[in-house]
Amino acid sequence: MQPDLTPDLAIQRARRDRVLEKMGAGVLVLATAPERIRNRDAHFPYRYDSHFHYLTAFPEPEAVLVLIAGGVGKREPRHILFCREKNMEREIWDGFRYGPEAAREIFQFDATFAYDKLDEELPRLLENQPALHYAIGFDTAWDARMLGWLNAVRTKARTGVGAPATLIDARAIIDEMRLIKDAHELALMRRAADISAAGHRAALRACKPGMGEWEIEAELLYQFRKGGCQAPAYTSIVAGGANACVLHYIGNDQPLHDGDLLLIDAAGEYHGYAADITRTFPVNGRFSPAQRDIYEIVLAAQLAAIEAVKPGNAWNAPHDAALRVLTQGMRDLKLLAGELDGLIELEAYKPFYMHKTGHWLGMDVHDVGEYKLNGEWRALQAGMTLTVEPGLYIRPSEEVPKAFWNIGIRIEDDIAVTADGCQVLTTAAPKSIADIEEVMAHGSRCD
Repeated sequence: MQPDLTPDLAIQRARRDRVLEKMGAGVLVLATAPERIRNRDAHFPYRYDSHFHYLTAFPEPEAVLVLIAGGVGKREPRHILFCREKNMEREIWDGFRYGPEAAREIFQFDATFAYDKLDEELPRLLENQPALHYAIGFDTAWDARMLGWLNAVRTKARTGVGAPATLIDARAIIDEMRLIKDAHELALMRRAADISAAGHRAALRACKPGMGEWEIEAELLYQFRKGGCQAPAYTSIVAGGANACVLHYIGNDQPLHDGDLLLIDAAGEYHGYAADITRTFPVNGRFSPAQRDIYEIVLAAQLAAIEAVKPGNAWNAPHDAALRVLTQGMRDLKLLAGELDGLIELEAYKPFYMHKTGHWLGMDVHDVGEYKLNGEWRALQAGMTLTVEPGLYIRPSEEVPKAFWNIGIRIEDDIAVTADGCQVLTTAAPKSIADIEEVMAHGSRCD
């Protein structure tokens, strides 16, 4: 039986209260994402702004959150939403709209206004506030509107009305809040991870020489949607052979050849929370000796990095751990020559490993949160979620044995930091050589 992951809107109300507390005084204005045109009059599937959704759970476009904390006159904190009005004609064409009245009650706001009242109401809400919290520079069109509202307030200076004197980036507070996941968020991320892992198992079972990358992508997308994900968390990478050495390859339009590896970096988004999984396996179901050698190095590096994910360790500790294993492995295979520490210091590994070993994960696949504080790598804390994804990418070169040419391998899992270590959320996606070959040989035995 699946856990009940129905949104609890009291959670968003409590988050807004925390923001108000951290603000102390002033007003916060935060708009959701706009709809985007794909071509002509066809839109991309709508996806709300993550910050906005984190604080409201309100799913519609053309919506703005306003929070008012104390300020001049000692007004009580207020939760305000602007959203589209009910419109039966548009609902016939485009679907249900909450409208201000229902939105106020369901999403637990103190007041709601129609979206087309922004120009009338926003200047009034900014009056006599000491500070404005706003996502400066994120959207130039919104910057222009905000300046217009501020200027409208400033025109009342002779009447004794003041405009906010301080402008603060609203993302600073929310980013730090989102960095530590609560129990509900972790449950959503586990579900996203489980569904995504099912997609990777399906890809293992389906893959055969002669298929196309696009066919494997279709298996993944089918499983993501079947499992309940609303969308892929990012554009899927399904990279066979030499394509695996292109880090952000998304063509997914080439045939899969006997003897090649297939690198898949793909996952789903479940109720706003992303998974992020990479697996690499042989198209024909059996690793060649050279593929096995490189794979074992990458897997050992990933396991060493995961071991370094624990509270109190620096963010960069997993990367440093992976780097030592990868570099030593390259020395053992004669891809690099020299003393280990010197090779790491000189970054001699970079022709074969050119990225970091992970990133924050949450509502965005590359989630918010600073990696350094005061110039130092920040310490990991329970509730943080991140990826661990070392790799090796070996392009053809005269300095490299031909058996290793065009081998690109990355192994990526999603990790939650716990009170005494960490939990891997994506263990259901096979990654040992034995498990991969078993699933490809016998189908569903590892399900």
